Amino acid sequence: MEYYVGLDVSLKEISICAVDRDGETVARGVCPADPEGVAGWFRNRDLTPRRIVHESGMLSIWLQRGLAGLGLPATCIDARKAHKSLSARLNKSDAADAEGLAQLARTGWFTPVHIRSEEADRLRSLVGARGRLIRLRKDLEGHIRGVLKTFGIRMISIGQGRQRQAFRDQLAAAGETDPVLRAIADAFIAAHAKLCQVADDLDKAVKKGPRPILSRAA
Repeated sequence: MEYYVGLDVSLKEISICAVDRDGETVARGVCPADPEGVAGWFRNRDLTPRRIVHESGMLSIWLQRGLAGLGLPATCIDARKAHKSLSARLNKSDAADAEGLAQLARTGWFTPVHIRSEEADRLRSLVGARGRLIRLRKDLEGHIRGVLKTFGIRMISIGQGRQRQAFRDQLAAAGETDPVLRAIADAFIAAHAKLCQVADDLDKAVKKGPRPILSRAA
């Protein structure tokens, strides 16, 4: 017997519905929101699905990789296109959505989405973390420039040498003119130096890391 399964995924649990090739529901229920929970649900019912579908979302990449690693025939489908079919159903609930997804699995009326490799995600994470640190550094520099202009102190443009040491030198010099600016300078010089250092470390990690093609995914 051929079985088709829909998974409606939330952060805590997954609603599951299995239908046969005629579209009749043969099993439904919930399991923990992890690949092993899904596999255990099938084992407990001695059910071997021909196709499993779940929608793209926050957990979809991790879930798809896990299900595939367990040998389950899972496919991540475009949530926006699946929504058009699911929204037409009168009963709106997690269980009803799981049944609707199972019917899509049976009919094949869905659009699969590409799932990035783990190497690609690792590189994306490195690049994203580096970019965030650079933005934090620029925000800090912009804030300091604005504060110092209030006191008539204008910082000159600086380059990248020695991890922007010229910026910290100018800030230290400004701190010598006022005790309040001294307190600000002491705090911000340390923070700025740390941001420059960790951003440089991540930059080196990005350059040494793998370079897979970064495709759009769920």
